[in-house]
Amino acid sequence: MSVQSITLNNGLQMPEVGYGVFRVDEGAELEEAVKKAIEIGYRSIDTAAIYGNERSVGNGIKKAIDAGLVTRDELFVTSKVWNDGLSYDETIAAYEESLEKLGLDYLDLYLIHWPGEDKWQQPWKALEQLYKDGRMKSIGVSNFQVHHLESLLEDAEIVPVINQVEFHPKLTQNEVRAFCEKHNIQVEAWSPLMNADLLSNDTIQEIAEQVGKTPAQVILRYDLQNGVITIPKSMTESRIKENIELYDFELNEEQLDKLDALNEDARSGPHPDEFNF
Repeated sequence: MSVQSITLNNGLQMPEVGYGVFRVDEGAELEEAVKKAIEIGYRSIDTAAIYGNERSVGNGIKKAIDAGLVTRDELFVTSKVWNDGLSYDETIAAYEESLEKLGLDYLDLYLIHWPGEDKWQQPWKALEQLYKDGRMKSIGVSNFQVHHLESLLEDAEIVPVINQVEFHPKLTQNEVRAFCEKHNIQVEAWSPLMNADLLSNDTIQEIAEQVGKTPAQVILRYDLQNGVITIPKSMTESRIKENIELYDFELNEEQLDKLDALNEDARSGPHPDEFNF
C-alpha cells in the first residue's frame, strides 16, 4: 500500500497517514507492531518522550531496516519534547535522549508536545537551533491554539511545519485550521478516531455502509479530504492494515457535510488552555 505525501513549508515530504503509538507500553509487542506497520506500508512513525516507548519504537524500526523492508531515509520519524518548564539546554539534552532511545542519528520531525502556560519559548529557540545545525529535518508544535501560534510567530525565526492537534468529526478545530492554512502550517490529527468512541456513531456507520468501508476508514478518509495528516493507532494487524487502506474511495460533499455537522467541540484529551502539566 502506497501512502501519498504532503509537502511541508520547508519542502520536506511527509506521508499523510502515519502510525501512532500513544498509550502503548515498551516491549516486544510494540517492536513487532512497528515492524509490521512498516511491512504493511507505513513510512511515518509518531512517538513522544512522554509515551515512554521510544526505545521499543526504535527497536521496531531497526528490525524493519535489518529485514530489508525499508531504509532509514524512506522513513519519517517524529518525536516530541515534554517541555515542562525546560530550559534551552535541557531541551537540547531531551532531544539527545530521544535520539539515543530511538537509536537514530536524526529525527524527521520534532515537536513541542504542549504549550503549557508560557513554557514553550526556550524549547522553541532550542528547536530552531537544532534545525539550523542540521540535527533534525523539521520542527513543529502540538496542541497549540491560535493565541499560542500568534505569540510564537511574533519572534520565531522559523515557522513550524506542523501543528499536531486533536482532530476528528466531533472536534473540527475550524479556527486553528484556518489560522494554520493562512500561515502555511500543516495540521496533523492525533486521536483521529476519538479513542474508538466515534466508531459506533450512527451517522458514521451509515456513511460507512454507503461507501462499503469501515467507520474507521470513513473517519480517516475525512481527515485526508480535509487536508489533515492523520496518525491512527492500533496494535492489531488487521486494523493496522485497515487504517492505511484509504485510497480506493472518496467521500462526497453530502457525506463530508454530515461529518462536519457532528462537531461539538468535544475532546477526548485535555484542552490546551487548561492543561498546564
